[in-house]
Amino acid sequence: MKKLFPILAAFGLLAAPAQAQRAAYPPEMPGARAEVYRSTEAIDLEAWIFEPAGHRSGDARPAIVFFFGGGWNGGSPGQFRPQATYLAERGMVAIVADYRVRSRQGTLANVAVSDARAAIRWVRSNADRLGVDPDRIAAGGGSAGGHLAAMTATWPGDDDTQTHVGSVPDALVLFNPVLVTAPYPGQSDEEAEKFEKLRARLGAKPESMSPYHNVRAGLPPTVVFHGKNDKTVPYRHAQLFTEAMIAAGNRCELVGYADQGHGFFNPNRDGGVPHWDTIRRMDEFLITLGWLERQIGGTNTANAKN
Repeated sequence: MKKLFPILAAFGLLAAPAQAQRAAYPPEMPGARAEVYRSTEAIDLEAWIFEPAGHRSGDARPAIVFFFGGGWNGGSPGQFRPQATYLAERGMVAIVADYRVRSRQGTLANVAVSDARAAIRWVRSNADRLGVDPDRIAAGGGSAGGHLAAMTATWPGDDDTQTHVGSVPDALVLFNPVLVTAPYPGQSDEEAEKFEKLRARLGAKPESMSPYHNVRAGLPPTVVFHGKNDKTVPYRHAQLFTEAMIAAGNRCELVGYADQGHGFFNPNRDGGVPHWDTIRRMDEFLITLGWLERQIGGTNTANAKN
């Protein structure tokens, strides 16, 4: 864990208020350059690109695209600046993407999913220019952003545009994601009520927007970080998704954090300890994929229990 602090401090992340990093919109992204990945009638959607030292066009680096949380209603891409900065320092191309939300563009979750899938396609379409390996692109995100990342892999339909370029990522890194948006056997009465209320925010059939309901064989390797005391997105939903993934023959690791609630992975929670642990475990997961090299003398293993 100690190895992480010099890296993040060098970019000023330890000094800046974590809440301000997440809330500011448009976000401030020092150390990144912005490009438009999708133009819509309402907004030109930008992606902020964090690059490793010495990176150049024509390289074949692994990449990750992060999507912020906010209930598909708000939020800021700045939420994942710490993770993006860290992974760029570790040698990946890390991208933080904007997408349309209800409070700013009047859109529902299905539109956000479309934007997220467009972001993955954009990176893959521009892989050579961006210096990215088109076969090593991960999607990551938290809460509603975790839902978007998961939906890029589990979307049940065909690509809506550019069907010759796939929007399915090669790995998933999910932080307290929304993974169940439709009724399932054994649900509680309270969950049934929540699913009914959620329906109006989705903009599509709940089953089509539910990663859990669309698990199938051949999905990318996945790691899920989730607080066991999450009152917003139940830990049980992460368990259901993980069980379904494994049953389908996919790799899926669930890392549960005792006594942690929703948003625990943000740097302002519990002195930042859970935040650093999720970064360390994210690093370890990417090492197992062969996307990162193990740091000599580093501490990439974690001791939290599922």
